[in-house]
Amino acid sequence: MTEMTQLRLAVAQPFIVANDVATNAHAHAALVKEALARVVVFPELSLTGYELDAPAPAPALAVDDARLEPLIEACRENGCVALAGAPVEGPHIAMLAITGDGVTVAYRKQWLGDVEAQRFSPGPGPAAIEVDGWRLGLAICKDTGVPRHASDTAALGIDAYLAGTVKYAHEAVPQAERAHRIATSHRVWVALASFAGPTGGGFTETAANSAIWSPDGTIVAQAGPTPGSVIAATLSR
Repeated sequence: MTEMTQLRLAVAQPFIVANDVATNAHAHAALVKEALARVVVFPELSLTGYELDAPAPAPALAVDDARLEPLIEACRENGCVALAGAPVEGPHIAMLAITGDGVTVAYRKQWLGDVEAQRFSPGPGPAAIEVDGWRLGLAICKDTGVPRHASDTAALGIDAYLAGTVKYAHEAVPQAERAHRIATSHRVWVALASFAGPTGGGFTETAANSAIWSPDGTIVAQAGPTPGSVIAATLSR
């Protein structure tokens, strides 16, 4: 008989200050401490905000940026892997993997929106990381609406599909429908960390309602509409 294994996973909606990496890293760190989870997923561009229309957009964030140290320390103290959003060299919209040992670029967004494509390049392909024997596929926002992205990522042999997103408030329902479709089509856990509160790019209101879906499409945990929250669930297989 195969022994059941579990993974404690959380999705977070931090308060974000536009282009203030230092302040945002502290906000991320506070939610890592609150989550008490092995993995915490944050929204798209969570360390800078979605500030594509700013006169001076945030520069690429280096993995050795000293402003990330409070988040690294929180991950060290809590045995956590934080998956946070930031612009990186390329330039790309990326998902960073932060642990107590430091920061790496775990994934670069493949499917860009029209405005994003004016400033960023698409990533090279799907990606997954392994945590405690769990294969975690990674995605960022528009990726989740492209069936090929989910299928290519699932082909990596994943147990869960984790995404950080920024969506308008009226897109909350279609975003949830995407998550349900990915979960049931590929029989994997799905977690979406959805931006809460206003940010750049015309997002005066965002979808929030971050959630975690089981492989049968059931929502097992869901946040509300406001920033500053984190919710968790125990995944099993």
